[in-house]
Amino acid sequence: MQNNMPYCGPAPDPAQWFWAWNLDPLLLIALTVMAVWGAFVLKGAERQRTNAFGLAGAAAVVAFVSPLCAMSVALFSARTVHHLVVFGVLAPALAVAFPWRKAPILPAFATLSAVLWLWHVPAAYSAAWESGFVYWALQAALIIPAWAFWSAVMRERDHNAVVWLITLVGQMGLLGALLTFAQSPFYLEHLAHAERFGLTALEDQQLAGLIMWVPGMLPVAAVAAMLAWRLFAKELRT
Repeated sequence: MQNNMPYCGPAPDPAQWFWAWNLDPLLLIALTVMAVWGAFVLKGAERQRTNAFGLAGAAAVVAFVSPLCAMSVALFSARTVHHLVVFGVLAPALAVAFPWRKAPILPAFATLSAVLWLWHVPAAYSAAWESGFVYWALQAALIIPAWAFWSAVMRERDHNAVVWLITLVGQMGLLGALLTFAQSPFYLEHLAHAERFGLTALEDQQLAGLIMWVPGMLPVAAVAAMLAWRLFAKELRT
């Protein structure tokens, strides 16, 4: 296991994890600039877009500033929650606030799928652990195609969008199952830290798989069900 300090800092003490906020000045400045810019651009826009931008900002704070960031150093299960906040809240909120009007769904889906799997390759995970540059590169590689994917899904709102969402749910289920039923831990960075929170590294990894397998798929499945119902209702009216 490497000793390099991850971007989010050291793993917090179990008794004081709530105070482990990430106060990286560059991050805070960047978030503030984006908040001011977004508020300026969306001035006078419809409420749905402004609310979505506020939700995206809140999700960014939860993912990168709140103790969840530090907890993702201690527990791989917290890292999974972190990814779900980024992929399942931040990205779709951005897609509502600032939709990519011409984002093609196939490249967005393919890129998003590749990055989801890449994040779970132990060598890539270790690289993100050891390098702040790699960490942010992989975060950007997750957010940007997810943003484009959700934009395309919300734009199309037809049978194709439902198919893409179901396919994504299937991938997440497969990845979650691999993590849940693994016989050994893949991410050795969490070996010592998980034990401080009363889990073995394998139990932590299995918990991460269950989080991705069940609650993690619910938002995507809910959107797919909503779109399917709208299409069904539309066909009934015609």
